Amino acid sequence: MTRTIEQVVPVTFTYPVHFTDGLFDPARSLLRDTLGHAKVLCVIDDGVLAAWPELPAQIGAYFAASPELTLVTAPVTVPGGERCKRDPGHVEAVQAAINAHGIDRHAYVMAVGGGAVLDMVGYAAATAHRGVRLIRVPTTVLSQNDSAVGVKNSVNAFGKKNWLGTFAPPYAVLNDRDFLTTLEDRDWLGGLSEAVKVALLKDAEFFDWLEANAEALAARDLGAMDHAVYRCAQLHLAHISTGGDPFEQGSSRPLDFGHWAAHKLESLSGYALRHGEAVAVGIALDCTYAALSGLLPEADWRRVLTVLLTLGLDVSVPELGTDRQDAADPASVLSGLNEFREHLGGQLTIALLTGIGRPVDVHEMNHDLLRRAVAVLKDVQARRPTGGALCLPTPIPAC
Repeated sequence: MTRTIEQVVPVTFTYPVHFTDGLFDPARSLLRDTLGHAKVLCVIDDGVLAAWPELPAQIGAYFAASPELTLVTAPVTVPGGERCKRDPGHVEAVQAAINAHGIDRHAYVMAVGGGAVLDMVGYAAATAHRGVRLIRVPTTVLSQNDSAVGVKNSVNAFGKKNWLGTFAPPYAVLNDRDFLTTLEDRDWLGGLSEAVKVALLKDAEFFDWLEANAEALAARDLGAMDHAVYRCAQLHLAHISTGGDPFEQGSSRPLDFGHWAAHKLESLSGYALRHGEAVAVGIALDCTYAALSGLLPEADWRRVLTVLLTLGLDVSVPELGTDRQDAADPASVLSGLNEFREHLGGQLTIALLTGIGRPVDVHEMNHDLLRRAVAVLKDVQARRPTGGALCLPTPIPAC
Protein backbone atom coordinates (compact mmCIF):
# COMPACT_ATOMS: atom_id res chain seq x y z
CA MET A 1 0.00 0.00 0.00
CA THR A 2 1.23 3.49 -0.89
CA ARG A 3 0.09 6.54 1.00
CA THR A 4 1.02 10.10 0.07
CA ILE A 5 0.73 13.45 1.77
CA GLU A 6 1.07 16.28 -0.74
CA GLN A 7 2.63 19.10 1.26
CA VAL A 8 2.09 22.69 0.16
CA VAL A 9 3.86 25.51 2.00
CA PRO A 10 2.85 28.96 0.74
CA VAL A 11 5.48 31.54 1.68
CA THR A 12 5.39 35.28 1.02
CA PHE A 13 8.57 37.31 1.29
CA THR A 14 8.31 41.05 1.89
CA TYR A 15 11.28 43.37 2.10
CA PRO A 16 11.67 47.10 1.47
CA VAL A 17 14.17 48.65 -0.93
CA HIS A 18 14.84 52.22 0.20
CA PHE A 19 16.50 54.98 -1.81
CA THR A 20 18.00 57.69 0.34
CA ASP A 21 21.11 59.69 1.24
CA GLY A 22 22.90 60.38 4.52
CA LEU A 23 22.03 56.91 5.78
CA PHE A 24 24.45 57.04 8.72
CA ASP A 25 23.64 60.61 9.73
CA PRO A 26 22.36 60.30 13.35
CA ALA A 27 19.65 62.83 12.47
CA ARG A 28 18.17 60.39 9.92
CA SER A 29 15.89 57.71 11.33
CA LEU A 30 15.63 55.29 8.39
CA LEU A 31 18.18 52.81 9.73
CA ARG A 32 16.72 52.94 13.26
CA ASP A 33 13.22 52.50 11.89
CA THR A 34 14.34 49.53 9.81
CA LEU A 35 16.17 47.70 12.60
CA GLY A 36 13.99 48.43 15.62
CA HIS A 37 15.59 47.11 18.81
CA ALA A 38 18.40 44.80 17.77
CA LYS A 39 22.01 43.69 17.85
CA VAL A 40 23.95 44.33 14.66
CA LEU A 41 27.17 42.98 13.19
CA CYS A 42 28.50 45.29 10.47
CA VAL A 43 30.75 44.07 7.64
CA ILE A 44 32.38 46.63 5.33
CA ASP A 45 34.02 46.35 1.92
CA ASP A 46 37.64 47.53 2.10
CA GLY A 47 37.15 49.43 -1.16
CA VAL A 48 34.41 51.46 0.52
CA LEU A 49 36.73 52.18 3.44
CA ALA A 50 39.40 53.46 1.07
CA ALA A 51 36.93 56.01 -0.30
CA TRP A 52 35.18 56.65 3.03
CA PRO A 53 37.82 56.23 5.78
CA GLU A 54 35.57 57.99 8.28
CA LEU A 55 32.74 55.49 7.77
CA PRO A 56 33.42 53.26 10.81
CA ALA A 57 33.38 56.34 13.05
CA GLN A 58 30.14 57.53 11.41
CA ILE A 59 28.52 54.14 11.98
CA GLY A 60 29.76 54.10 15.57
CA ALA A 61 28.32 57.57 16.15
CA TYR A 62 24.97 56.53 14.66
CA PHE A 63 24.71 53.56 17.00
CA ALA A 64 25.89 55.61 19.97
CA ALA A 65 23.02 58.01 19.28
CA SER A 66 20.56 55.11 18.99
CA PRO A 67 20.22 53.42 22.40
CA GLU A 68 17.80 50.85 20.99
CA LEU A 69 20.57 49.52 18.74
CA THR A 70 23.69 47.59 19.72
CA LEU A 71 26.73 47.46 17.46
CA VAL A 72 28.28 44.25 18.76
CA THR A 73 31.83 45.07 17.66
CA ALA A 74 33.76 47.46 15.43
CA PRO A 75 32.89 46.87 11.76
CA VAL A 76 34.56 43.82 10.26
CA THR A 77 36.51 44.57 7.08
CA VAL A 78 36.60 42.19 4.10
CA PRO A 79 38.25 42.48 0.67
CA GLY A 80 36.10 44.06 -2.00
CA GLY A 81 35.47 42.72 -5.48
CA GLU A 82 35.69 39.11 -6.58
CA ARG A 83 38.59 38.50 -4.17
CA CYS A 84 36.11 37.96 -1.36
CA LYS A 85 34.15 35.39 -3.37
CA ARG A 86 37.16 33.31 -4.36
CA ASP A 87 38.55 32.52 -0.90
CA PRO A 88 36.31 30.50 1.45
CA GLY A 89 38.24 31.95 4.36
CA HIS A 90 36.26 35.17 4.06
CA VAL A 91 32.94 33.33 4.47
CA GLU A 92 34.36 31.53 7.47
CA ALA A 93 35.57 34.81 9.00
CA VAL A 94 32.08 36.34 8.77
CA GLN A 95 30.50 33.20 10.19
CA ALA A 96 33.05 33.20 13.02
CA ALA A 97 32.07 36.80 13.85
CA ILE A 98 28.37 35.85 13.79
CA ASN A 99 29.14 33.07 16.24
CA ALA A 100 31.46 35.07 18.48
CA HIS A 101 29.04 37.95 18.91
CA GLY A 102 25.84 35.97 19.34
CA ILE A 103 24.09 37.08 16.17
CA ASP A 104 20.93 35.00 16.10
CA ARG A 105 17.80 35.01 13.96
CA HIS A 106 16.49 38.13 15.69
CA ALA A 107 19.73 40.06 15.22
CA TYR A 108 21.21 41.47 12.00
CA VAL A 109 24.24 41.28 9.77
CA MET A 110 24.58 44.59 7.94
CA ALA A 111 26.78 44.38 4.83
CA VAL A 112 28.10 47.64 3.37
CA GLY A 113 29.80 47.31 0.00
CA GLY A 114 29.70 46.33 -3.62
CA GLY A 115 27.85 43.40 -5.11
CA ALA A 116 30.58 40.82 -4.54
CA VAL A 117 30.83 41.62 -0.82
CA LEU A 118 27.05 41.56 -0.46
CA ASP A 119 26.98 38.19 -2.23
CA MET A 120 29.62 36.74 0.08
CA VAL A 121 28.28 38.18 3.33
CA GLY A 122 24.76 37.17 2.30
CA TYR A 123 25.93 33.59 1.77
CA ALA A 124 27.60 33.57 5.18
CA ALA A 125 24.48 34.98 6.86
CA ALA A 126 22.12 32.61 5.04
CA THR A 127 24.10 29.57 6.18
CA ALA A 128 24.52 30.65 9.82
CA HIS A 129 21.70 29.34 12.04
CA ARG A 130 20.05 28.38 8.72
CA GLY A 131 19.66 32.09 8.07
CA VAL A 132 20.10 35.29 10.04
CA ARG A 133 18.63 38.62 9.01
CA LEU A 134 20.63 40.47 6.38
CA ILE A 135 20.61 44.23 5.79
CA ARG A 136 22.19 45.15 2.47
CA VAL A 137 23.75 48.59 2.05
CA PRO A 138 24.98 48.52 -1.55
CA THR A 139 27.59 51.10 -2.52
CA THR A 140 28.01 50.71 -6.30
CA VAL A 141 25.75 51.36 -9.26
CA LEU A 142 25.59 47.67 -10.11
CA SER A 143 24.72 46.57 -6.59
CA GLN A 144 22.12 49.31 -6.07
CA ASN A 145 20.35 48.72 -9.37
CA ASP A 146 20.62 44.95 -9.62
CA SER A 147 22.41 42.46 -7.41
CA ALA A 148 21.51 43.84 -3.97
CA VAL A 149 17.78 44.08 -4.60
CA GLY A 150 17.34 40.39 -5.47
CA VAL A 151 17.16 37.16 -3.50
CA LYS A 152 20.49 35.51 -4.36
CA ASN A 153 23.74 35.11 -2.43
CA SER A 154 26.82 33.31 -3.67
CA VAL A 155 30.55 32.68 -3.79
CA ASN A 156 32.75 31.19 -6.48
CA ALA A 157 34.05 27.62 -6.45
CA PHE A 158 35.72 25.12 -8.79
CA GLY A 159 36.84 27.99 -11.02
CA LYS A 160 33.22 28.94 -11.70
CA LYS A 161 31.31 32.06 -10.74
CA ASN A 162 28.50 31.75 -8.17
CA TRP A 163 28.81 27.96 -7.93
CA LEU A 164 27.96 27.96 -4.21
CA GLY A 165 24.96 29.97 -3.11
CA THR A 166 21.55 30.35 -1.58
CA PHE A 167 18.22 31.94 -2.30
CA ALA A 168 17.61 34.06 0.80
CA PRO A 169 15.83 37.41 0.53
CA PRO A 170 17.32 40.28 2.56
CA TYR A 171 15.46 41.82 5.47
CA ALA A 172 15.89 45.23 3.82
CA VAL A 173 17.96 47.03 1.19
CA LEU A 174 19.16 50.57 1.94
CA ASN A 175 20.48 52.39 -1.12
CA ASP A 176 22.45 55.54 -0.20
CA ARG A 177 23.20 57.56 -3.33
CA ASP A 178 26.05 59.38 -1.58
CA PHE A 179 28.24 56.31 -1.99
CA LEU A 180 28.00 56.61 -5.77
CA THR A 181 29.75 59.99 -5.79
CA THR A 182 33.16 58.51 -4.94
CA LEU A 183 33.10 55.57 -7.38
CA GLU A 184 35.86 55.39 -9.92
CA ASP A 185 34.65 55.67 -13.50
CA ARG A 186 34.89 51.91 -14.12
CA ASP A 187 32.31 51.19 -11.42
CA TRP A 188 30.10 54.18 -12.26
CA LEU A 189 29.92 53.18 -15.92
CA GLY A 190 30.05 49.39 -15.56
CA GLY A 191 26.92 49.22 -13.44
CA LEU A 192 24.94 50.86 -16.22
CA SER A 193 25.23 47.72 -18.33
CA GLU A 194 22.60 46.11 -16.07
CA ALA A 195 20.28 49.05 -16.74
CA VAL A 196 20.77 48.58 -20.48
CA LYS A 197 20.14 44.85 -20.04
CA VAL A 198 16.84 45.13 -18.18
CA ALA A 199 15.63 47.94 -20.45
CA LEU A 200 16.28 45.80 -23.53
CA LEU A 201 14.32 42.96 -21.97
CA LYS A 202 11.52 44.73 -20.18
CA ASP A 203 11.02 48.39 -21.05
CA ALA A 204 11.58 49.97 -24.45
CA GLU A 205 10.72 53.40 -23.04
CA PHE A 206 13.47 53.06 -20.42
CA PHE A 207 15.90 52.15 -23.20
CA ASP A 208 14.80 55.30 -25.05
CA TRP A 209 15.57 57.26 -21.88
CA LEU A 210 18.99 55.64 -21.52
CA GLU A 211 19.68 56.44 -25.17
CA ALA A 212 18.71 60.10 -24.68
CA ASN A 213 20.69 60.41 -21.44
CA ALA A 214 23.75 58.28 -22.24
CA GLU A 215 26.06 61.28 -22.53
CA ALA A 216 24.82 62.76 -19.25
CA LEU A 217 25.29 59.42 -17.50
CA ALA A 218 28.80 59.06 -18.90
CA ALA A 219 29.53 62.59 -17.64
CA ARG A 220 28.53 61.49 -14.09
CA ASP A 221 25.27 63.42 -13.85
CA LEU A 222 24.03 62.28 -10.43
CA GLY A 223 20.40 63.18 -11.15
CA ALA A 224 20.41 61.02 -14.27
CA MET A 225 22.09 58.20 -12.39
CA ASP A 226 19.55 58.46 -9.59
CA HIS A 227 16.74 57.80 -12.08
CA ALA A 228 18.67 55.03 -13.88
CA VAL A 229 19.35 53.19 -10.62
CA TYR A 230 15.76 53.51 -9.38
CA ARG A 231 14.12 52.38 -12.62
CA CYS A 232 16.56 49.52 -13.10
CA ALA A 233 15.98 48.28 -9.55
CA GLN A 234 12.22 48.64 -10.01
CA LEU A 235 12.27 46.47 -13.14
CA HIS A 236 14.43 43.81 -11.49
CA LEU A 237 12.14 43.68 -8.47
CA ALA A 238 9.05 43.45 -10.67
CA HIS A 239 10.50 40.47 -12.51
CA ILE A 240 11.40 38.68 -9.28
CA SER A 241 7.90 39.17 -7.86
CA THR A 242 5.83 38.58 -11.00
CA GLY A 243 8.06 36.58 -13.36
CA GLY A 244 6.82 33.28 -11.99
CA ASP A 245 10.21 31.85 -11.02
CA PRO A 246 11.79 33.90 -8.20
CA PHE A 247 14.04 31.04 -7.08
CA GLU A 248 14.98 29.96 -10.60
CA GLN A 249 13.58 26.45 -10.58
CA GLY A 250 13.23 26.48 -14.35
CA SER A 251 15.82 26.78 -17.11
CA SER A 252 14.82 30.23 -18.36
CA ARG A 253 16.52 33.20 -16.71
CA PRO A 254 15.82 36.28 -18.82
CA LEU A 255 17.58 38.61 -16.38
CA ASP A 256 20.78 36.75 -17.23
CA PHE A 257 20.68 38.18 -20.75
CA GLY A 258 24.30 38.50 -21.89
CA HIS A 259 25.55 36.72 -18.79
CA TRP A 260 26.56 33.35 -20.24
CA ALA A 261 29.49 35.11 -21.93
CA ALA A 262 29.97 37.66 -19.15
CA HIS A 263 30.59 35.05 -16.45
CA LYS A 264 33.08 33.24 -18.68
CA LEU A 265 34.88 36.47 -19.60
CA GLU A 266 35.28 37.36 -15.93
CA SER A 267 36.82 33.96 -15.25
CA LEU A 268 39.11 34.13 -18.28
CA SER A 269 40.39 37.53 -17.15
CA GLY A 270 41.16 36.26 -13.66
CA TYR A 271 38.40 38.64 -12.56
CA ALA A 272 40.40 41.67 -13.68
CA LEU A 273 37.34 42.35 -15.84
CA ARG A 274 34.54 43.61 -13.62
CA HIS A 275 31.06 42.17 -13.80
CA GLY A 276 29.39 45.21 -15.36
CA GLU A 277 32.13 45.50 -17.98
CA ALA A 278 31.75 41.81 -18.84
CA VAL A 279 27.96 42.15 -19.04
CA ALA A 280 28.33 44.98 -21.57
CA VAL A 281 30.43 42.71 -23.80
CA GLY A 282 27.97 39.84 -23.28
CA ILE A 283 25.04 42.04 -24.31
CA ALA A 284 26.95 43.22 -27.38
CA LEU A 285 27.81 39.63 -28.31
CA ASP A 286 24.26 38.32 -28.00
CA CYS A 287 22.80 41.31 -29.83
CA THR A 288 25.33 40.94 -32.64
CA TYR A 289 24.56 37.24 -32.86
CA ALA A 290 20.84 38.01 -33.00
CA ALA A 291 21.40 40.57 -35.76
CA LEU A 292 23.59 38.20 -37.77
CA SER A 293 20.97 35.46 -37.44
CA GLY A 294 18.18 37.77 -38.63
CA LEU A 295 16.35 37.93 -35.29
CA LEU A 296 17.23 41.51 -34.36
CA PRO A 297 16.74 44.34 -36.87
CA GLU A 298 20.00 45.99 -37.82
CA ALA A 299 18.72 49.41 -36.75
CA ASP A 300 18.08 48.11 -33.23
CA TRP A 301 21.55 46.51 -33.15
CA ARG A 302 23.09 49.89 -34.00
CA ARG A 303 21.09 51.55 -31.22
CA VAL A 304 22.24 49.02 -28.62
CA LEU A 305 25.91 49.27 -29.51
CA THR A 306 25.77 53.06 -29.77
CA VAL A 307 24.33 53.31 -26.25
CA LEU A 308 26.97 50.97 -24.82
CA LEU A 309 29.80 52.86 -26.52
CA THR A 310 28.40 56.26 -25.56
CA LEU A 311 28.29 55.08 -21.95
CA GLY A 312 32.02 54.41 -22.22
CA LEU A 313 31.65 50.62 -22.19
CA ASP A 314 33.71 48.31 -24.36
CA VAL A 315 31.96 45.89 -26.70
CA SER A 316 35.01 43.67 -27.18
CA VAL A 317 37.88 42.67 -24.89
CA PRO A 318 40.89 40.40 -25.47
CA GLU A 319 39.26 37.60 -23.48
CA LEU A 320 36.51 37.42 -26.09
CA GLY A 321 39.10 35.69 -28.25
CA THR A 322 39.14 35.28 -32.01
CA ASP A 323 36.88 33.83 -34.68
CA ARG A 324 38.86 30.56 -34.58
CA GLN A 325 37.98 29.21 -31.14
CA ASP A 326 36.64 25.83 -30.08
CA ALA A 327 33.72 25.46 -27.68
CA ALA A 328 35.41 22.37 -26.21
CA ASP A 329 38.38 24.49 -25.12
CA PRO A 330 37.87 25.78 -21.54
CA ALA A 331 39.94 28.82 -22.51
CA SER A 332 37.34 29.76 -25.14
CA VAL A 333 34.43 32.03 -24.35
CA LEU A 334 32.22 29.59 -26.27
CA SER A 335 32.74 27.02 -23.53
CA GLY A 336 30.72 29.39 -21.34
CA LEU A 337 27.57 28.13 -23.07
CA ASN A 338 27.90 24.67 -21.55
CA GLU A 339 28.92 26.08 -18.17
CA PHE A 340 25.80 28.25 -18.25
CA ARG A 341 23.64 25.23 -19.10
CA GLU A 342 25.18 23.26 -16.23
CA HIS A 343 24.59 26.15 -13.83
CA LEU A 344 20.92 26.35 -14.81
CA GLY A 345 20.35 22.65 -15.21
CA GLY A 346 18.17 21.17 -17.88
CA GLN A 347 17.98 22.52 -21.40
CA LEU A 348 20.20 25.38 -22.51
CA THR A 349 18.05 28.50 -22.54
CA ILE A 350 19.42 31.84 -23.75
CA ALA A 351 17.45 35.08 -24.01
CA LEU A 352 17.94 36.93 -27.29
CA LEU A 353 16.18 39.96 -28.74
CA THR A 354 13.80 40.28 -31.66
CA GLY A 355 13.57 44.02 -30.98
CA ILE A 356 14.02 46.54 -28.19
CA GLY A 357 11.92 45.24 -25.30
CA ARG A 358 11.09 42.01 -27.16
CA PRO A 359 13.06 39.01 -25.84
CA VAL A 360 12.74 35.43 -26.99
CA ASP A 361 14.24 32.24 -25.55
CA VAL A 362 16.41 30.06 -27.79
CA HIS A 363 17.79 26.65 -26.89
CA GLU A 364 20.83 26.44 -29.12
CA MET A 365 23.37 28.85 -30.57
CA ASN A 366 25.29 28.40 -33.80
CA HIS A 367 28.98 28.41 -32.96
CA ASP A 368 30.06 29.58 -36.43
CA LEU A 369 27.70 32.54 -36.13
CA LEU A 370 29.04 33.30 -32.67
CA ARG A 371 32.58 33.33 -34.10
CA ARG A 372 31.42 35.81 -36.72
CA ALA A 373 29.86 37.94 -33.98
CA VAL A 374 33.18 37.94 -32.11
CA ALA A 375 34.93 39.17 -35.27
CA VAL A 376 32.32 41.88 -35.84
CA LEU A 377 32.73 43.22 -32.32
CA LYS A 378 36.51 43.16 -32.52
CA ASP A 379 36.25 45.29 -35.66
CA VAL A 380 33.74 47.68 -34.08
CA GLN A 381 35.92 48.11 -30.99
CA ALA A 382 39.02 48.74 -33.11
CA ARG A 383 37.36 51.57 -34.98
CA ARG A 384 35.29 52.80 -32.08
CA PRO A 385 33.47 55.89 -33.31
CA THR A 386 33.48 59.24 -31.57
CA GLY A 387 29.99 59.94 -32.83
CA GLY A 388 27.46 59.17 -35.53
CA ALA A 389 25.66 55.98 -36.43
CA LEU A 390 27.28 52.57 -36.37
CA CYS A 391 27.07 50.19 -39.30
CA LEU A 392 27.40 46.44 -39.14
CA PRO A 393 30.64 45.60 -40.97
CA THR A 394 30.60 43.21 -43.88
CA PRO A 395 29.71 40.41 -44.46
CA ILE A 396 26.52 41.88 -43.02
CA PRO A 397 24.93 44.28 -45.53
CA ALA A 398 25.91 47.88 -44.98
CA CYS A 399 23.44 50.26 -43.34
